Amino acid sequence: MGEKLDDEVEILKQVFGDSSEDEDFVDETVTNDSSYELGHIHKWEQVKQIKGLWLCRFFLSPQQQSSLLSAIRNEGWFMEASQNQAMRFGNLPTWAVELSDSVYEAVLSSNHMTDTLIVDRYNGDKIDCPLPSDILWREPLFDQMIANVYQPGEGICAHVDLMRFEDGIAIVSLESPCIMHFTQVDKTSCDPSIKGEVNLSTSKVPVYLNPGSLVILWGEARYHWKHEINRKPGFQIWEGQELAQGRRTSITLRKLCHVE
Repeated sequence: MGEKLDDEVEILKQVFGDSSEDEDFVDETVTNDSSYELGHIHKWEQVKQIKGLWLCRFFLSPQQQSSLLSAIRNEGWFMEASQNQAMRFGNLPTWAVELSDSVYEAVLSSNHMTDTLIVDRYNGDKIDCPLPSDILWREPLFDQMIANVYQPGEGICAHVDLMRFEDGIAIVSLESPCIMHFTQVDKTSCDPSIKGEVNLSTSKVPVYLNPGSLVILWGEARYHWKHEINRKPGFQIWEGQELAQGRRTSITLRKLCHVE
């Protein structure tokens, strides 16, 4: 186990380095948090109300967040205020490939991977694992990336990601924290052959995304639940307090469906 953790430490060092000069990018609420230690076994939380929704709150350290933000800035995608989204398909930037590798390592090093029975997606109804093996072992794990920058008040409407993407989606949050709400949809709406309006339930499941967190959606979470971020006044409430809104950056990693 010690050799495995040493290997993970080296991988993380190669991906993000030991430090960064861009400390001003990091949200102060996370900078001094001692919950993250380089080379630790990543702690995953399963959102109990939604099968297939997993959260790793301390996926990236403050220094790693700064390095990642610096790499995004160096791409030159967001030089103008009107530019807030960048997409890449197939050949991803080096830092995005390294981020994908880190997602793989985080799932592989989680304590939920210790029992081989839970790795098999088809071994019973209950699967206590951040990602099933058929997704985790695919090559590549991700080949499509979206980088988004949101100013205060800007968010995303409720949606299910397009069916052109395979199961298994990873979202990394940077800078300002936010609440992502999940709303269940009618299961038949996930069939692209069925047309018409989608029936939404009134109950929403809130998930707090702190800077440096990683959320993974697969199975029901990916296909049967819409996710949204409403950053207008009065909607970003957590534990009775409204979150202060700053600039938020997110990186979404997905896998395109294979077309024969």
